[in-house]
Amino acid sequence: MEKKKNITDAAKIFRDNFEEIYVSNYRGMVRFAKEFVGNREDAENIVQDAFTDIWETGSKALYEKNHILGLLFTSIKNRCIDLLRHNIIVREVENLMQEEFRRDMKMKFDTLEAFDRDLFMSDERIDEIINNSINTLPEKCRQIFVMNKIEGKKHVIIAEELNISVNTVETQMGIAYKKLREELKNYLPLVTFLFYLNS
Repeated sequence: MEKKKNITDAAKIFRDNFEEIYVSNYRGMVRFAKEFVGNREDAENIVQDAFTDIWETGSKALYEKNHILGLLFTSIKNRCIDLLRHNIIVREVENLMQEEFRRDMKMKFDTLEAFDRDLFMSDERIDEIINNSINTLPEKCRQIFVMNKIEGKKHVIIAEELNISVNTVETQMGIAYKKLREELKNYLPLVTFLFYLNS
């Protein structure tokens, strides 16, 4: 009976975290995918499929928000690679790709693929990199960044809860972006993904 209760509790945690992440981050994730695939409809399909896959395999996943985000990032990234690879082949076969477009597409593809080789030993590695980078931020800056990008709170809500001005929130977020860009300079797709959350 206790084991069944634990399974039920875990499933509820996953469902609650999943729904919160979907509502807070869907649009930002679509914009992230669109940065690489170029087409909004393709980006929406990629993100929707990624969420569907995570939902269907949720019983096999850990239920922390950051882990779900890591799984989503991996899935979206791989789907972008697959679509870019397909587009490159089609364009080359049909000889319709202009040189400038080809270079841009290839650069995005190579960036994602190289990132895949260098980083993804496991999904937990994404969580580790995200958490370690966030933990390098000054305390107040880190608190504001987590409230916005992890908890999904808007700037005005953060300002009210911390009794500070919206301008202060925006300034601290600017500091966070600058520091995280430097901290994650070798992980460009992950930086882009992280900054698009709740945007």
